[in-house]
Amino acid sequence: MAAFLVLLSLLFVWSLVSARLTRWSITAPLAFAVAGAALTSGDHPALTIDMDTHTFQMSVELVLAVMLFTDATETRGYERLGTSVGEGRLLGLALPGSVLLAVLFGALLFPGTNGWLLAVAALVVMPMDLAPLSAFLRDERVPLRVRAALNIEGGFNDGLVSPFFVFCVSNLVTAEGNSYADLVVNAVEGAGYAVLAGGALGVLGAWLVRWCLGAGWATSAGLRMASLALPFLAYAASVQIGGNGFVAAFVAGLCYGRTAHALGPDSLGLLHDVGHLMAVAVWFTFGALMAEVFSRGVDLAVVGYALLALTVARMVPVLAALTGTRFDRAERAAVGWFGSRGVTSIVFAVLAFSQLADDDADFVVDVTCATILLSVVLHGATTEPIARWFARRPQPVE
Repeated sequence: MAAFLVLLSLLFVWSLVSARLTRWSITAPLAFAVAGAALTSGDHPALTIDMDTHTFQMSVELVLAVMLFTDATETRGYERLGTSVGEGRLLGLALPGSVLLAVLFGALLFPGTNGWLLAVAALVVMPMDLAPLSAFLRDERVPLRVRAALNIEGGFNDGLVSPFFVFCVSNLVTAEGNSYADLVVNAVEGAGYAVLAGGALGVLGAWLVRWCLGAGWATSAGLRMASLALPFLAYAASVQIGGNGFVAAFVAGLCYGRTAHALGPDSLGLLHDVGHLMAVAVWFTFGALMAEVFSRGVDLAVVGYALLALTVARMVPVLAALTGTRFDRAERAAVGWFGSRGVTSIVFAVLAFSQLADDDADFVVDVTCATILLSVVLHGATTEPIARWFARRPQPVE
């Protein structure tokens, strides 16, 4: 209860001074991460967070479910471009290439490490989270197709990664009686059930919302609660029948997205507010993880891995995938550079921490904290200069 009280107090104070602090490049993720580190570190911390409890793990999983649903609904809205923004290449070529490069770099920097553990680490640190770049995505100085490519990629990549993450973690924690074939079958079944549950609820929810609005049974403002309930329903229904709750929430968001945007910008307002509240709690948890990592020291190989994950492993596949598209060199570089990391990686890391053995869990948490911390610093420091650079050059036709 003390942690809950402190978090709400911090949220209240932040809401009072956020405009001023944002001008100083102090964002909500940075502020809550620092607060988490300060309040949970030391021999006698003001707060303690027990990440091994079932309630905590369930809360973290629900955060990711809401994020996946929200991201899926936000992949629409760029119809005025009238053409692809390279999303197929980014998701089908660049994303797998980035994960494979991260695994390769892990094998080079951490020789002898279990391959499944390297895969888990890569799947944790490579998905994007665009929340720290929200101002950049709204900045009219940046070409629309750059913002669209980042937004669509960020909306899909965590949903595509999540079943592979679950599968790789299962290979590390599986009992001896479960063969590799058993795990593959379980993963496919879980994804199949999830698609059925998420698709059914997304389609049914969209139809009911449209029908009730047309019949005058509800208003657009009143249906915000329905939008909030859907990701939780999809997650719970999928888990109940043995499916992957993350995939179900993502698929439900895809099915509900067109209806949500047809209702107007306010239809997802409540969901965004709740998602923001849950996200700052995750950033507070990241601060606690970061304090623990720093207390035991950070290996140079971990820092090197984080730098490679943010630069080479991200940019090379993106630049290669977008070659031959309408993006010019500067735009390809911007898409490749702004692969910021955040809540998705934190949630995956917390889930891995709660399920893996101590040494394996520490390894995943170490590389995650280093990657996210460097991302917050490097991406946060370069958004404004790059936006100004785009503003000074002739704007291409979208």
